[in-house]
Amino acid sequence: MYRLDLPIDRLEASRLDKHRNAELQRQDRIFNSKARTIGVDKQALDAQIQEKKVQLEIENEKKEAYAAQMKQNDKIACLLDERMQQDVRNLNHAIDDFRLSFQKKEDRREFHLSDPEALKKELPPRVSDDDPRCTVSGVQRLLGEDLNSNDRKQIQQEQLREWSLQQQEEWAQALEEQRLRDSNYDKMRVELDHKAVELQQLELKARRGVCAATKDFNRAQAEETTERKKLEKQQEEEDNSVEISNLIQGDLLSEDPSQASSAFGPHRVVPDRWKGMSLSQLEEINNVQQQQIQERMRLREEERLREAELYRQRVQEARAMVLLERQQKRQEKELRKAQDHMNLQLAQAQKAQKIYLEKEVFINTPTDQYFKQFNTSSR
Repeated sequence: MYRLDLPIDRLEASRLDKHRNAELQRQDRIFNSKARTIGVDKQALDAQIQEKKVQLEIENEKKEAYAAQMKQNDKIACLLDERMQQDVRNLNHAIDDFRLSFQKKEDRREFHLSDPEALKKELPPRVSDDDPRCTVSGVQRLLGEDLNSNDRKQIQQEQLREWSLQQQEEWAQALEEQRLRDSNYDKMRVELDHKAVELQQLELKARRGVCAATKDFNRAQAEETTERKKLEKQQEEEDNSVEISNLIQGDLLSEDPSQASSAFGPHRVVPDRWKGMSLSQLEEINNVQQQQIQERMRLREEERLREAELYRQRVQEARAMVLLERQQKRQEKELRKAQDHMNLQLAQAQKAQKIYLEKEVFINTPTDQYFKQFNTSSR
């Protein structure tokens, strides 16, 4: 028989427990995808989360204090609002009392439109014949009645007499004012004429003085100009005589070719003394010009031939490019046809492979029991 009361080896049990705990911790680290994929110090993250919680608690306490303060402010605002409403009610009550005391309806401007005792306060329909309320439609006074005709005529005559007297006075006053205006106008005209005559005389006197001064100045200027022209003419005649004598006696008119030679070299001349080139020099210049003309014509012909050759080469290159482009298009077309045929073959092959995989290969679908056999150990 087996003995079941053997003593337990504490070291072995401790080693097994340690190994078991390490395996459990390893499984916790490996099978926990969150801890495995984080890849950072989780204790530090927990400490940061704890600090965040403390900060949130402090922030919540601040918010609660702020909310309490807001409640206090709301209470104060409500009290102030109630006090303002009470003041408004008191003011409206005072306004109503003032209106009842000093703005009665009897004192209004439109009270007569709704006065209940208006009929008692009205006048009778007709007070007298001159009552303006006696209209034609009221039949209080018929057409043709004129009870106050004598008084009316007397009043009208008196009024006409007053109007006539008033018009006569106004006419006499207007004539007197017109006479005064005419006399004042005539006096002013006379004074203005006197002033104009005096100003004209002064202007004529000043003009005569200016004309005399201008005349004297012009006479002196003319005398000075005449004397200056005389001196200039005399000087010019002397200069001309000296110049003529110098030209006659000099080498300029003597046709001496040596007098045109320059001191800077035999190939240079003095322009103001040079009499022109000789016949040999002119013939040499003409020969050189003819040579230059022929050289220019030769260069133009060579340029024309070169341009014709370049044009012919460009035409040939353009024709070759057109042919090359057509050949490239034909090759691209053939390549597209071959590629389309290859793509069609690949599509058919993939379709056949897909049908084969679905019907022949992937026919055994795995169950949950198949997946449960994985990740059961950390090793």
